[in-house]
Amino acid sequence: MKFADFGFDDRLMEGIDAMNYDTPTLVQEQVIPLILAGRDLIVSAQTGTGKTASYLLPILHKITSAGPDDHIKALVIVPTRELAIQIAQNLEGFSYFTSVSSIAVYGGGDGASYSTERQALSVGADIVICTPGRMISHLNMGYAKIDQLQYLVLDEADRMLDMGFYGDIVKIISFLPTKRQSLLLSATMPPKIRELARKILTNPEEITLSLSKPPAKIVQEAFVLYQKQKIALVKYLLKEHNFPSVLIFCSRKENVKQLTRELKQAGFSAEAIHSDLEQAEREQVLLDYRSRKLKILVATDILSRGIDIDNIDLVINYDVPHDGEDYVHRIGRTARAETTGIAYTFISETEQRKFAAIERLLGTTVTKVSLPAHLGETLEYNPGKGGPHPQNKRRINSKRRSKSRPKGSGKADRPA
Repeated sequence: MKFADFGFDDRLMEGIDAMNYDTPTLVQEQVIPLILAGRDLIVSAQTGTGKTASYLLPILHKITSAGPDDHIKALVIVPTRELAIQIAQNLEGFSYFTSVSSIAVYGGGDGASYSTERQALSVGADIVICTPGRMISHLNMGYAKIDQLQYLVLDEADRMLDMGFYGDIVKIISFLPTKRQSLLLSATMPPKIRELARKILTNPEEITLSLSKPPAKIVQEAFVLYQKQKIALVKYLLKEHNFPSVLIFCSRKENVKQLTRELKQAGFSAEAIHSDLEQAEREQVLLDYRSRKLKILVATDILSRGIDIDNIDLVINYDVPHDGEDYVHRIGRTARAETTGIAYTFISETEQRKFAAIERLLGTTVTKVSLPAHLGETLEYNPGKGGPHPQNKRRINSKRRSKSRPKGSGKADRPA
């Protein structure tokens, strides 16, 4: 199947061709026809499956075909400013040859950015991509032309609920017309998501492509170690294997700051991204990382979902994620666009039970690798206990591993 088979407006097809989109993904094949048919939808699919284009393209087609208007026609609500910016950039590419207008509305900017948002909402930008808190501040002022909205999209809905945005989402929806097409996209479907879906969707079609499992092309390995050994191990891995693009996740911004400082002092090309940075600083760091000016990015979970950066060779979980879904989203930053990748997880003496719960969710055991000898003892992987484990662990090869298949690595676990 090709994108031309959907019958999109010719102007939209020019943008699709310019973006080098040719063959739709499985989620796009299933979602796009239903949106074109006007159905409300619940879509559950793992990260990296093309969900963003699956709703942007049919909405763009409908708006383009309908002609100009001075009201907001579509509202896309997302959990983070980074995701809002990314979707806005994709939207700009797809809509380049159309007359569709759009704006990303998110906090963290200055007074000028707020004024720009106010102007766009007042005159009726066709598509608004927003974070919940910022949009509420505009809606409370009464100037947003939202009364004729036709399309509502909740993207990364489970993440928004995890971040405590349930009440904000319900409040935003209270401003919207009840007659509209609504779409809810989520990686997981916990009870709270079902409750939200019942509130905002009308007789929805449900699409579930697969359980959220890591892509098969990711080689997953874990180091069981003491917390104090983590920084030394990061430096060793980066020095020995010289990966071109590395993304390191920490669960706390204090760890992000400390690790980045240590890496810079050791001469590595590394920068941090976390909530304390100004928006302009965060955008510049991401730009440098995407363009390969920056080799190593250390981040909190703000980047674990929705950020479209291809060709990341290695993901390191410096801290074990809070749950299995966060693990899947973190390591899913590598092995995108049919490439291969490696994911290492560091399991400290206090994180073993947490990682054991992740393994239960995945339904598999992640290969454990011994520390290089000069870093000291490797802990026993005994969730809830810990202790020295001097043998029966495979040593990591000191030579550089190939990108496609690290020497001595176990095979990546294939998703169910």
